[in-house]
Amino acid sequence: MPGMIVFGRRWGIASDDLVFPGAFELFVRTIWWIGTFVLYTIHKGHFDCGGGTVLHSYLVVLLVLLAVIIFSLGAIVYVSARGTIMNPGPRRSMPALVYFRAVLYIPEFIWACLGAVWVNDDSGGCDPAAVGAVIGAVISSWVIIFFTVVGVLVVFDPMGAPRQAVMAEPQGLRDLESSESSQFLSRARSLAVRVWESRLRLLCCCLPQDDSHRAAFSGIAQLVSGFFSDTDLVPSDIAAGLALLHQEQDKVEQCRDPDDVLAHSPSSPIREDLEVELERATHCMLFAVAAYGWPMYVYSNPLTGVCKLSGDCCRSRSSQYDIVGGDSLGCHFTSILQTTGLQYRDFIHISFHNQIYEIPFFVALDHKKESVLVAVRGTLSLKDVLTDLSAECENLPIEGVSGASYAHKGISQAAHYIYKRLVNDGILRQAFSIAPEYRLVITGHSLGAGTAAILAVLLRNMYPTLQCYAFSPPGGLMSKALADYSKEFVVSVVLGKDLVPRLSLPNMEDLKKRILKMVSNCNKPKYRILLHGCWYEVFGGEPDDFPTELENREEELSAPLLGEESLLVRSSASYQSLASDDSPTHATHLPLYLPGRVLHVTEEGPTRRSCFSQVRYRAEWSNEMAFRSVLISPRMLADHMPDVVLRALQSLGSERAFLLCPSSMSNSHLNVI
Repeated sequence: MPGMIVFGRRWGIASDDLVFPGAFELFVRTIWWIGTFVLYTIHKGHFDCGGGTVLHSYLVVLLVLLAVIIFSLGAIVYVSARGTIMNPGPRRSMPALVYFRAVLYIPEFIWACLGAVWVNDDSGGCDPAAVGAVIGAVISSWVIIFFTVVGVLVVFDPMGAPRQAVMAEPQGLRDLESSESSQFLSRARSLAVRVWESRLRLLCCCLPQDDSHRAAFSGIAQLVSGFFSDTDLVPSDIAAGLALLHQEQDKVEQCRDPDDVLAHSPSSPIREDLEVELERATHCMLFAVAAYGWPMYVYSNPLTGVCKLSGDCCRSRSSQYDIVGGDSLGCHFTSILQTTGLQYRDFIHISFHNQIYEIPFFVALDHKKESVLVAVRGTLSLKDVLTDLSAECENLPIEGVSGASYAHKGISQAAHYIYKRLVNDGILRQAFSIAPEYRLVITGHSLGAGTAAILAVLLRNMYPTLQCYAFSPPGGLMSKALADYSKEFVVSVVLGKDLVPRLSLPNMEDLKKRILKMVSNCNKPKYRILLHGCWYEVFGGEPDDFPTELENREEELSAPLLGEESLLVRSSASYQSLASDDSPTHATHLPLYLPGRVLHVTEEGPTRRSCFSQVRYRAEWSNEMAFRSVLISPRMLADHMPDVVLRALQSLGSERAFLLCPSSMSNSHLNVI
């Protein structure tokens, strides 16, 4: 449902979003009215204190005012609950009700002020219960008004045009080729970019506002504003669409024949080294987790982590290892030692330097596996988030790669930064001078995994025997040519329904198209969709049957979900593609893929378990094409956590069940005998 048009603006809330806030306020106001009525009944005829007459008048007017507010809230809840997301006709009276409710704030504000004055000047000698009730009424009024103001600020849409500007052409933007329409759209897109850029600056206000950050803000703002430029959905519409899509995906999964052979199953020769790669991956995952430093160590060991680190954090070892960046107390380094089990002398270089496109890493000698190991840290700061969000493509020419070679801009630049440090600063030369017979291994998790994969591609010609283990890498990482090239030396490990390996611009466009299709076809009111969706996410149950009112009219879904007074045009690629699942997701976004061979680790047994259920995992080779769509699941974020990935890999090695909820890297209390 497009945003509601009131007070001459489009707002970030739809006419069917007022059921829950209206019902909550209705409940509060009803309790308030009952309490005031009881107080008035008890003291009726006994208002004999100094300000009794004023108190009597105050309570009478308050009862009437509350009754009118309750009536208006009831009407708002009733009207907001009618219709469906795409059928706002039964809610056409909502703007009038909103105007009426807004007007009622004026007498409420005045009466709250009068109540405060009475309590301060004329309440002497009156019943303390009556005085307390008036004070409670005044405080309640101010609290409700305050939260109303906060709510207005939250749903305020800076891109909502004044009504007059939008209604200048009564029938909307009919001629998309006209110069007026082109100029209008250009101004709208420019405004959207500026708004998103301002939001990013506000969110990252603690970061330096230098040229690199400004360029990153601008690029990310253009990307995000472009993604939402052809839709007019409010956040609750997206939430409802995700709830419906999750249930539909679960229905498809339940109907799938467990004996079916997956189309993306690899050929048998690739299966032969599965156990070997699992063992190596489990070992490398320790270093990928260690790269996060003390925050991940304390998170994974909540009871003992602080105690184990406190003894060594304050000791200075700057003379024993090459450390760059902020870690004067050595807590990061101590946690790395605790996690990896290495000695001080095994570390060649450690960098905690962190800027946009520049992420921490360390280089160490892994004598157990006879390797020079480079571990790259994943996302742990706002600067890392900006690197993640710089998702446009940039060329990445590699000798020996035929075909288009391009990669994720932010991650590619981070990989080039580490490449220069390793090669130009002689870090790898120093490491191999100590252990010339060792081979190079690169690893990382999340952002670190993507950086490690591209770094491996950059170093492949110099170190032909190198290996890379990328844990939960971003899905939109590199072109198909580079992904195929990296299959010889990169192994990507993905756990369950992890969201990040399925994240790419084409995948997000596909997700947007599916959400639009779900909310367009569902004939249930939004509040019922959200209630059932919350219940389903928390307690499980059977997926909804999704009755639709557009089952035989999908060909009509050629116009976007835009209101008559929307800023946006009606011809949208996302909506034109709704009628066909085979249509391209987005013509302007180049496809990006996971790197290397993909090792997919999944849970065995039912998908829903209690918090302390035993979990067993299985692993199989997959490929990048199996991750071309986003799967909605309560585990889509939890499966990305590095400690969860490590625990799953360790359980595969030990062949024992693990508890689902505890977070620790210690096998002693996680294995279930």
